Amino acid sequence: MRSLIIVLLIAIFAVFTMFVVDGSSEYQNSAQEQISGKLIITGSSTIAPLVSEIAKRFEAQHSDVRIDVQMGGSSRGVADVRQGISNIGMVSRNLKESEQDILAFPIALDGITMIVHKSNPIEELTNEQIAGIYTGEITNWKQVGGKDARITVVSKAEGRGTLDLFLNHFQLKNSAIKPQVIIGDNEQAIKTVSGNKNSIAFVSVGTAEYDSSIGIPIKLLPLNGVAASTENIQNGTFPMSRKLHLITNSPPEGLVKAFIEYANSNEVVDIIEEQYFVTKSK
Repeated sequence: MRSLIIVLLIAIFAVFTMFVVDGSSEYQNSAQEQISGKLIITGSSTIAPLVSEIAKRFEAQHSDVRIDVQMGGSSRGVADVRQGISNIGMVSRNLKESEQDILAFPIALDGITMIVHKSNPIEELTNEQIAGIYTGEITNWKQVGGKDARITVVSKAEGRGTLDLFLNHFQLKNSAIKPQVIIGDNEQAIKTVSGNKNSIAFVSVGTAEYDSSIGIPIKLLPLNGVAASTENIQNGTFPMSRKLHLITNSPPEGLVKAFIEYANSNEVVDIIEEQYFVTKSK
């Protein structure tokens, strides 16, 4: 009798163990199935290099995930998520009143700086001088204490988050801007300025600081007497700063939710800092 009870207990334990293991296995498999599929992320050229690096690390941790990151500007990011063309958008500005149907998830902080060629003797420009240059009232560097040379004004294409913040800060309308060159992403602006000693442009502080650090001949100008740096964005003193957002048109679920949570996690802090942006927790 005693032996029979022992045998029954062993059998019950074995069945219970099998159930628990099988249930756990099913849960793990289910979780793995959720972290699979393809994501299309479109929008801001400022955020795209950062998101691309985050995506590479995410893919490395989830072999069944593929992520396609495309640039095109913040307005494209909004339009694409609304139309269902992309799963996630990238926006490097605050959402407009007409975009309040969109959900925004900030992942980092950045600022916008004016840049000139490294050889340009100009060390600082006032807000009035910058506005004058971009509206065509000031056309020669000697008018602001520089050498006698015509200024090449570089601006961004409409729909770019960087342009929106620039216009808002200097209280200008895009129709008032008189550029000689219109570009898309930050790297195009930096390439233009580094190749033209008389040009001026406005770009991401993070991108400009990084490119300057690797020897590209550009100079970041201070704004309102505050140096353009990630340190001053971090401490809140740089006046032309912004949040960098991932956006969706509905509450994120599944793979979309997993990626947005990952982009907000401590696992990507090093990537954010390597890209010369500022983590929003700082």
